[in-house]
Amino acid sequence: MPREFLRFQRVARQLQRELGEVLQRDLRDPDVGFVTVNDVEVTKDLAVAKVFIGVLTTKADEDKQSSIVALNRASNYIHGIVSKRMRMRMVPELRFFLDESIEQGIKMDALLKATDPDNEK
Repeated sequence: MPREFLRFQRVARQLQRELGEVLQRDLRDPDVGFVTVNDVEVTKDLAVAKVFIGVLTTKADEDKQSSIVALNRASNYIHGIVSKRMRMRMVPELRFFLDESIEQGIKMDALLKATDPDNEK
């Protein structure tokens, strides 16, 4: 019987939980702002982790990009904290990317509601 979840998928979920806690509690960079970890994709060889970050702000896109730049700048510090928390010989290298799927979903929902004003669900 094959395994339901492969190792790199389990590492991705654990890494997402740990990064959420680290960004909420341990990171004190004012450039980062209020961020959420939306998804983590780990390569099959566990060498690199793509971390998709949602930035919650009402300001311009430049502030969102500056948060991602600040996270990439602090990736070695974050990697060190996560390495101590996870029981792994080698924790994947962290690369942060902006995830705009929530904003796109809101825009699509608004467009759908604009096309059919009778349907208010």
